[in-house]
Amino acid sequence: MLVNCVAYRRGVKVADIAVEAISDHLDDHDTFVWVALKDATVEELRTMQHEFNLHDVAVDHVVRGNQRPKIELYGSCLYLSMQLVEQAGSSEQPLRMGEVSVFAGPNFVLSVRNHSQLDFLGVRRRTEAEPELLRLGAGFVLYALMDSVVDRYFPVVDFLESELERIENDIFSNGSARSNVERLYHLKRRVMELRRAVAPLREALGELQGPRVPAVAAPVKEYLRDVLDHLSRINASIDSMRETVNTAIQVTLSMTGIEENTVAKRLASWAAIFAVWTALAGVWGMNFEFMPELRLRYGYAMALAVMAAACGTVYWRFRRAGWL
Repeated sequence: MLVNCVAYRRGVKVADIAVEAISDHLDDHDTFVWVALKDATVEELRTMQHEFNLHDVAVDHVVRGNQRPKIELYGSCLYLSMQLVEQAGSSEQPLRMGEVSVFAGPNFVLSVRNHSQLDFLGVRRRTEAEPELLRLGAGFVLYALMDSVVDRYFPVVDFLESELERIENDIFSNGSARSNVERLYHLKRRVMELRRAVAPLREALGELQGPRVPAVAAPVKEYLRDVLDHLSRINASIDSMRETVNTAIQVTLSMTGIEENTVAKRLASWAAIFAVWTALAGVWGMNFEFMPELRLRYGYAMALAVMAAACGTVYWRFRRAGWL
């Protein structure tokens, strides 16, 4: 569906225009057109392709969807694909992933948002409030869209870091190893989803910082460097979380081994104690006729006392060794 179709002249909004009137405004070199689509149909995309003279390959990318974040140049038109990331309702659910494709030419910008409830109305208001920057044309709108997408990664990073801290606080709690491993696995999966959105975009944006910058991005090269810096910070946070999650998983597995070893030592200790009792009981339980202990008046009590003393001594030794 069509969200907005607006013409701007020298950084100032002229009017909302009809799709059929786009080509008329493109003939004016002091004017550029900004069109926003949401969950566009194939027919809408073909209409925009005709109005802006977009390349078939770039349009096919949008039609197929699920594109890796990238920047490609088709003649004078720059094609940008980015992933929109939203935090799910539950900490165990995967992140909600959307997609936005941007076409930026000498005097037009077309953004197509798919599978996401995030909107760019705030971006339009922000750019219209800065006409001196909007005068830079389509390049500044391209920067504003990229900056908005990247800034929305920061709350997701903060949420994932907070979740990681909560798990770390529970790592050394007794009996929580299994649940901690499950939580760490879900967290690691979400971190990897975020990384797949950030790392390719960072790599693609780095190419716009070289000597050969597309004409549409040249006026805002310094602004794009700021977006690249944000992506680098996010990528560093993601790498740090990945390492911490892997370490936490290893620590949790080690804690599981320690707990199992403690249980095994306790079982072995009690088995040894009862083995002493069983051994002594087996000696006096043999059915020999000439056993001197059998005719003692207090033999039974003495046997029990010896057995209890032996077991008590073994228990004290295990207790002192920390096995019980």
